[in-house]
Formats: sequence, structure tokens, C-alpha cells
Amino acid sequence: MLDRFNDLAPEAAAEALLACCASPGWAARVAAGRPYPTSADLVVAGVAAFDDLGWTDLRQALDAHPRIGEKPAGEQTEAAWSRHEQSGVWGAEDELRSVNRAYEERFGHLFLIFASGRSADEILVAARGRLGNDDETERTVVRGELRKIVELRLERLVTP
Repeated sequence: MLDRFNDLAPEAAAEALLACCASPGWAARVAAGRPYPTSADLVVAGVAAFDDLGWTDLRQALDAHPRIGEKPAGEQTEAAWSRHEQSGVWGAEDELRSVNRAYEERFGHLFLIFASGRSADEILVAARGRLGNDDETERTVVRGELRKIVELRLERLVTP
């Protein structure tokens, strides 16, 4: 799959990368780095490009994510990945809706967490705990959570 990704036209590669991180500047930068000799090289380049993003670009990527506990509709790659990543939260939608609302009122953006392998209870505890963060601390946490998602999705992009 890495060979197929490396062979895509630049616009198609950037489009595929948007499922990993919805920052067009990030996607263009990572696409421009092709060809990648290994999947690990792609991940390293993607994470390095992610680490250079400012809050505006991070916010753009963040805004593309569904709320935790809301099943993303559609058959796009990103929606399918989100459904899989959030598979541990189904059944706690009411509690998650409540904590999402409180979080959004507090910080002005949706709650984001690396949900893969986490239960609804773990996510609820984390969300409630993060409500006590100041804005700068929470931005740092959000960056770290989004970075883990981007890394996982880059691996999925080129793994059969």
C-alpha cells in the first residue's frame, strides 16, 4: 500500500492524507515528501510536519473530528476509522453528550481524545478531569491526543 500511496498524483496523495489530519497545509507537506522508502519514514515525516502546526491548523484538524460518542456517518475513510476508534464508547452516548457540552462551553471546541482501546468510563473520567485544565494546558493535551490519532491513521493509511 505504501507503493500505491507513493505513486499517487500530488493532489490525490494530499486528499488521502486529509483522512489522517484535516489540515491542508499538513497534507500538502507530507505529500510533497514522497516517495517514502518505508511506512515508518512516512509516519516520522507526518509526525514532524504535525509538530510544526500552529493552533489555527490544529483547530482545523480538530474541527474535522466527530464528537466522541457520536457515530460518524458516511463511508469516507475518516468516518470508518472514527467508528472503529470509538468502538468502546457505544452505550454511553447520553453521558458523553453531557460531558461534550460542558467541555465545549469551557474550551470553545470539541473534546478530543485518543479513543482506540479505551472504554466509555475511561473517556468520561478523562474528559471530566480535563475540564479543570487551563486553556494552555488543554491545548497541549489536545495536541498530544491529536498527534496520537494522526500517527495511528498514517500507519493505517499504508498498512494492508
